[in-house]
Amino acid sequence: MRRALSLTLAATAVSATAIPGVSVATTPDTVRWGPCSEKKAASPRLECSTLKVPLDYRNPDGRQIEIAISRLASKEPSKHRGVLLTNPGGPGISGLGYPAVLAASGLPQKVLDSYDVIGFDPRGTGRSTPVTCDLTPAQRNRGNLPPYAHTAADVARAAGNARTIAKQCAVSKTGSMLQHTTTANTARDMDRIREALGEPKLSYLGGSYGSYLGAVYTTLFPGHSDRIVLDSNLGPGGYDVTAMRLFARGMEDRFPDFAAFAAARPEYGLGTTPEKVTAKFFELAKRLEAKPVRGVDGTLFRGVTFDRLYSDASMPLLAEMWQALDKDRPLPPDTPPSMDDMESFMAARFYVICGDSRWPGTIREYQRNVAVDRLEYPMLGGSTASIGPCAFWPAERVEPPVRIGDRGPSNVLMVQNERDPGTPLAGAQELRRAFGKRATMVTADQGGHGVYPFGPNTCANDTVTAFLTAGERPSRDLACAAEPSK
Repeated sequence: MRRALSLTLAATAVSATAIPGVSVATTPDTVRWGPCSEKKAASPRLECSTLKVPLDYRNPDGRQIEIAISRLASKEPSKHRGVLLTNPGGPGISGLGYPAVLAASGLPQKVLDSYDVIGFDPRGTGRSTPVTCDLTPAQRNRGNLPPYAHTAADVARAAGNARTIAKQCAVSKTGSMLQHTTTANTARDMDRIREALGEPKLSYLGGSYGSYLGAVYTTLFPGHSDRIVLDSNLGPGGYDVTAMRLFARGMEDRFPDFAAFAAARPEYGLGTTPEKVTAKFFELAKRLEAKPVRGVDGTLFRGVTFDRLYSDASMPLLAEMWQALDKDRPLPPDTPPSMDDMESFMAARFYVICGDSRWPGTIREYQRNVAVDRLEYPMLGGSTASIGPCAFWPAERVEPPVRIGDRGPSNVLMVQNERDPGTPLAGAQELRRAFGKRATMVTADQGGHGVYPFGPNTCANDTVTAFLTAGERPSRDLACAAEPSK
C-alpha cells in the first residue's frame, strides 16, 4: 500500500451481480488452491488459484477473463470466522502477494487466526488478464505526473503526449477491455471471489485506492459486506480529477515532517531550520528545471520527493538524494526508481482512473486549474493539476460512477493519518461525510501513507484489530494522539 477512486446495484438471491436489464450470471466454479509461482510466494503458506469472470457483466455469458487470487489460510479452525479480502492500492498494483506482506508487516496473529486472508490481482493487472497501452520507454520514464507547468503554454505542450497515450491505450491489443476495466467491475469480481469461496459475506481491508474499491464494493453489495476497513482514504469520487489535484495538498500537509527531519540533521547540509529546508526544495527544483543533474529534472525531483514522503523510513534516502543532487554526486541506489517493468502498472492505472469518471476535456480548464494550484500548492500543484491522458479518453462510458452514500449497514471503519501525502485528510473527511451513519473514522496524529498494520500508532492499530476480530467499533469518530517513536 505504501506504493504506492446514485448507482446502488442490488445483489440477487443467488449472489450474482444484478444490473438493470441484464441477465443473471451463472455461479462460478469452486476455487481449487495450489502452490503460487515462486516469484509471488512471499510466504510458503501462500496458495494461489484463478477464477474466470465476465469481461462485461451486462453479458455474463460472453467473453471471460481471468482473476488471479491467493490465500493465507487460518491455522486455527476454532477461531476462523470467514475471509478477509485485501487490496494494497493502485490502481494497477498486484495484490497477489499482499496477504504475505501484511503478515510480515505485523498483521496481528488473532486476525490471521480469524480469517483466511485473500489477495488478488484486479482485472487488467499482474497475473489477472492484463492490459497494455504499448508505452515506450520514454513514456514510462515520464512517470504518472505531467511535467510541472509554470505557464499556460506548458499545459498546452503537455497535451500532445497525453493525447498520444490515450490513443495508444484505445488502439492497443487490449483496447476491447477499455470500457470494462473499472472499479465497479473490479468490485463485481470481488463478489465473484466471495461466491466462489462459498462465503455468504466477506470482510475487507483495503488501502489508498483500495479504500475506494472497498467503498464501491460495500455500496454495490451491502448485504454481502461484513467488516469493512478502509485505510488511507480517497474522497467519494475515487481517483478522479479532484483526487489528482489533492496530491498537491497532501505534499504540503506532509512536507513539514521532512523539513523538521532534515533541519535536525546538519550532516545533510540542506538547511538548519525547516524554513531553510523548504527554500532548498524550491532552489533545487528551479536549478534542475534549468539543467538536469544525473538524469533528474525538476518534475522528476518533485515526484520522487513526493513518493519518498509516503514513509518516515524513506526520509534518510530522500535527504541523501537531495544532498547528491545539490553537490552533483552519485545518487543513492534506485534513485530515481526504475520504470522498466512499469508498463502494465501504468496502463492499468490509466484504464481505471480514466474509465471510472469523466475528466475535464479542454486544455483551457487544465490551464485554469494549474493557475490556481500552482499558487496555492506550489510544491506540486503545477504537475498534479496539469493535463494527462484522461482528458482525451474515449467519451463512451458503460455506466455512471458509483455514488457512495449512507444507505446500507453501519459496518465501515475508516482509518487515516492526519498528514498523508497520497490520500490527504481532506479527501477522507469528504468520504466520511458521504458514508454518514454507515462509517466511523479513526484519525492518527502521524504522517505517511498507510496506517494498519504498518504505522506505529497503537491506538489506531488496536482499534482496527478489535473491529476485525471482535466486531467492536468506536461509537463515534476517534482521534488518536501522536505517540513517541519507538
